[in-house]
Amino acid sequence: MFRLTEAPIEIRAMRDTLSNPACGGFVSFEGRVRNHHQGSEVVKLEYEAYPKLAISEGNRILAALKQKYGLSGILCVHRTGELSVGEIAVWIGAIGVHRRECFAAVSEAMSLIKESVPIWKHEWYANGDDEWVRCSHEHEEAPADQVIRHGRPPSGPHPVATIMKEDGRRRY
Repeated sequence: MFRLTEAPIEIRAMRDTLSNPACGGFVSFEGRVRNHHQGSEVVKLEYEAYPKLAISEGNRILAALKQKYGLSGILCVHRTGELSVGEIAVWIGAIGVHRRECFAAVSEAMSLIKESVPIWKHEWYANGDDEWVRCSHEHEEAPADQVIRHGRPPSGPHPVATIMKEDGRRRY
């Protein structure tokens, strides 16, 4: 249900996977790389992930939403690596008997994935600056050989070499 990819996301293939003649509702969301962030012009970004945990947590989230909303299916694919402005970074699709539960599930999935799946975003700006976006969580060391790393390492603590904690509780 949840997967990571370095390749461009094949939207049609994902949508075709969620086919069921008993369902009348289908909703999808495409998260694209935008050209700005908090007043700075974005020229590119890079996603890094801890695949084993990202897939496990992503699947846990999608399975819970499938059950909660009585869906026939829900899928998500998230890019890793370097992306240009306009590229699709994440795609989520849900299919169910009616549209209302599909809309709710896709929206909730995106929020939960951003909140708890170990995927980190590094942005580069036109002025030459760069920064890790929303990486100010409590951290615990993760096995370095199980982290997808791309590009140059940042100065200071590397958010990718960590597993997020929430409210002092171990999440994974």
